[in-house]
Amino acid sequence: MITDYSIQAVAINAIPLIFAITIHEAAHGYAARQLGDNTAYMLGRVSLNPAKHIDPVGTILIPLMLILAGSPFLIGYAKPVPVNYGKLRKPKIDSVWVALAGPGSNFIQAIIWMAIWVILLGTRLDEPFFTSMARAGVLWNIGLLVFNMLPIPPFDGGRVLSGLLPIRQSMALDRLERWGFFIVLALMFTGVIGSLWMEPLSQFFLGLINVIVTPLRLIF
Repeated sequence: MITDYSIQAVAINAIPLIFAITIHEAAHGYAARQLGDNTAYMLGRVSLNPAKHIDPVGTILIPLMLILAGSPFLIGYAKPVPVNYGKLRKPKIDSVWVALAGPGSNFIQAIIWMAIWVILLGTRLDEPFFTSMARAGVLWNIGLLVFNMLPIPPFDGGRVLSGLLPIRQSMALDRLERWGFFIVLALMFTGVIGSLWMEPLSQFFLGLINVIVTPLRLIF
């Protein structure tokens, strides 16, 4: 359990989390714009300004509670980026790319944080603040990637699954959206998400990222 509640400890987690969530949401808006929908851009949501994306509960309260509780998984969320799927050039398949853009950005960020971590250790610049921040950056981004890929609407994974399914099945899945958050809460309380989704997929992506940065390890 985390017992250090100093400003430094908060900064170690807050800085990578804000980057992770801000870039995640901006990536959705950027992808939508590239594929024909300017809604998020016109509303100023294709932005790296954290204030545009922060949700008081999802970005601050929930992550803080998880940190204080010593949770092995770090998750959070921001204000959803508005997307008018009807304006996309190929709505069904383009919606998949828009949904994947957010988790994809977290995967890239996790690689970058891991690379920073490897370089810091490899060059013996083992400053605890920066190495701890790099570690937190890896964990936050993997957590957000895996959590958001839950195949339940309105999560990104649900959007991806809906875009890949035939129309009838896609419409049936979309009807679950209003209950999606409550379904996920129930699965979290029963431990299903942690044991059957978060833990195995987090380990998979962590292993994949370790493979990707292997050349960097050999250099440093």
